Amino acid sequence: MITPDWCRMMAAYNAEMNRRLYAAADALTDAQRRQDRGAFFGSIHGTLSHLLWGDTTWMGRFAGWDAPRVGIKDSPALHPDWDRLKAGRAEADAGIESWAARIDPAWLGGTLTWFSGAMGREVTRPVAVLVTHFFNHQTHHRGQAHALVTAFGGRTGDTDLPFILPFD
Repeated sequence: MITPDWCRMMAAYNAEMNRRLYAAADALTDAQRRQDRGAFFGSIHGTLSHLLWGDTTWMGRFAGWDAPRVGIKDSPALHPDWDRLKAGRAEADAGIESWAARIDPAWLGGTLTWFSGAMGREVTRPVAVLVTHFFNHQTHHRGQAHALVTAFGGRTGDTDLPFILPFD
């Protein structure tokens, strides 16, 4: 299904796209970043806060990170300060890249069991499916935030995977 190399590629891609997106969002006003634009998590800030919440939640399951202290419903408000949100994103991306560097095929071929607060029960799923979801979740919500940022005139540059990372 997926390989450790795929995970490393996705971690590098997501980190670079987060840098680009946060740089574009940083050029907006705080009011623009917080304006509810009807996205699933409301605003640019809320969407990016949720995304960091989701990454931290999954990395808690994958690598023992501290779990967020709130549930999904409160994830848009978890990181209310923009500068702290940016710092948390950069720290998480570095941690995700470090984790991806250590993934091995045996772990990817296993299963993971955890208690899902959203589902209210214990769940077991294949690790490869969960890691795929983890990276897909990032891309999905970052795409929402990208649309909100570009609607305000922000620019991230190219977003296509084959043209972001060096493949030489």
